[in-house]
Amino acid sequence: MSKIAKFLVSVIATSILGLGFVVPSASAAATALPVYGDSGTVVVRLQEALIARGFTLKGGADGVFSASTQTTLKNFQKVVGFKPTGRLDERTAKFLGLIAADQPAKAKPTTATKVVATAAANVAPAPNVSPAAPTAVAKVSTVATPKVVETATVPVTSAIAGLLTLDTLPVRGQRSDAVRLVQEKLIANSIEVKGGADGIFGVATTISITNFQNAKGLNPTGAVDMPTAIALGVLPDMATLGLPQISVFPSQGRCSFVDSWHEERSGGRLHIGVDIIGPTGLALYAVSDGTITKMYGADSKLSGNAIRLTTSDGTYFFYAHLDSFAPGIAVGTTVRAGQIIGYMGSSGNAGVSHLHFEIHPQGGEAVNPFPVIKAVDACHVTELLPQP
Repeated sequence: MSKIAKFLVSVIATSILGLGFVVPSASAAATALPVYGDSGTVVVRLQEALIARGFTLKGGADGVFSASTQTTLKNFQKVVGFKPTGRLDERTAKFLGLIAADQPAKAKPTTATKVVATAAANVAPAPNVSPAAPTAVAKVSTVATPKVVETATVPVTSAIAGLLTLDTLPVRGQRSDAVRLVQEKLIANSIEVKGGADGIFGVATTISITNFQNAKGLNPTGAVDMPTAIALGVLPDMATLGLPQISVFPSQGRCSFVDSWHEERSGGRLHIGVDIIGPTGLALYAVSDGTITKMYGADSKLSGNAIRLTTSDGTYFFYAHLDSFAPGIAVGTTVRAGQIIGYMGSSGNAGVSHLHFEIHPQGGEAVNPFPVIKAVDACHVTELLPQP
């Protein structure tokens, strides 16, 4: 053997012993989740799923997991009540429908595996090669190659045309196509808009929105809030956003609430509900048909008097700090949406009179209830609801 041949054999053998053989795994690639910096079809599907649920993505579904995609993903996670990391974890992917609920996400290949797989991907494939019998590939070069992201088999969710998003709802004083769309929807709902759909959010548009809200039984704020936007058809409904829907606001008015999801609480806890503030004695309603599955007494240090209302699909709603329970309410009681189940108070670790309200879809972890109850906000309604 010549000296040159011996030298080449030595170099190749050293590379193989140092790196080993890498066999790409088709099954791992099929369920790997994209990370920041990735690109490809699987990122496009993530972006389309976010856009379809009403979130703005600067640059659109361009297939690049960039800073704008990360920011939009954080916004989505915050809205649905997940930790806003900006990373596509398994829980978020399942919620978006990118992987099946019973399908675990697998880890992405290591850096060495990625480089080798990329090098192999840059070689023209032979025709009719079965993926069931991958060939061992040894890394023999350290030349940098473009990153290639394997395509996962996930459902494609198309963006919803002609709709606004949670962060693009127009406000008074604005001039935009979003304002024009709202004005067009008002006109389509037989609400007069003086000046027509001119794209200017002024006094005339505010009056028209108030008239629409009165006609639909909404809180007449004159603003394009979430309930108004959904009623106008310029914002996706709760089901499209992937959030549970309720038909009744949980409390009698007057009351108030803000988005306090994941605010810090004593003992290092995070707030996993929404606090509806109101005077002691306000009626509390069942937000949906269901069954009372748990009750807690005033001796419960955190919740005080509390109720768990569970629906047929396992979703449950948790009411805490009640002053008292309504007559006839007990574990096993079947209730109808709008039925009084208790009264607002300050039992447990409450401080002031309020209702602590949580939503647990299908019995799982809590999600941010703010957008859900905001969609049916009735803090302005002081009259008791007719009882079923």
